[in-house]
Amino acid sequence: MPDIGHALAYYAVFLVSVTVHEAAHAWAALIGGDKTAYHGGQVSLDPRPHIRREPMGLLWIPLISALLTGWPIGFASAPYDPAWARRHPKRAAWMALAGPAANLLLVLLAFAALRLGASAGLFFPPERAGFDSLAATAAGTFWPAVVFILSVFLSLNLLLAVLNLFPFPPLDGSGVVPLFLSDTATVKYQDFIWKNRGLGIIGILIAWQLFSYVFDPVFLFTLNLLYPGAEYH
Repeated sequence: MPDIGHALAYYAVFLVSVTVHEAAHAWAALIGGDKTAYHGGQVSLDPRPHIRREPMGLLWIPLISALLTGWPIGFASAPYDPAWARRHPKRAAWMALAGPAANLLLVLLAFAALRLGASAGLFFPPERAGFDSLAATAAGTFWPAVVFILSVFLSLNLLLAVLNLFPFPPLDGSGVVPLFLSDTATVKYQDFIWKNRGLGIIGILIAWQLFSYVFDPVFLFTLNLLYPGAEYH
């Protein structure tokens, strides 16, 4: 069984990260003219309206999976008006991009905090880096916990950003595709996606198979950027 404290910390970081992700979607939709998520309370960093929308995906499944395996697995979504997305595909694409962008912002904040700790002499490159051990510290008992939380924040948000940028439905990357298409091609693309909703299962399976090939190099690059000259392989 995983350490309960670590499992609950992983779940807490997951909940905060997904809440920020979905709030970013909702905020971008509101800016683009769709108030659906706003009226549902999702333009908020309070996790409660997001949990009310997806209690299984944001509360029960990730909490139970974290306690059983040490790793939270879950899902969430921000509501939007499909008719609005059809009328304004570029705005809808920016809405889709806002979620991963918010996770990347959290990555940058955690990265900056780790770099600040290293500059202050509190953290140093670990002998073996991992998802929840991106730094080592010889400071008091408080700082190892800080390292753990910052490491999980960086790693988990990097994972969420990379995963959601895969251009396969139902991941956010599929909604970003219209930014790179002409108006005519966008209409055809939207029609194809809407007429083949079962593609979501196929998209998840493809992303699952390809994920490590994309994420591992990105994670390693981030680690080496965190400690220039450390040369992690």
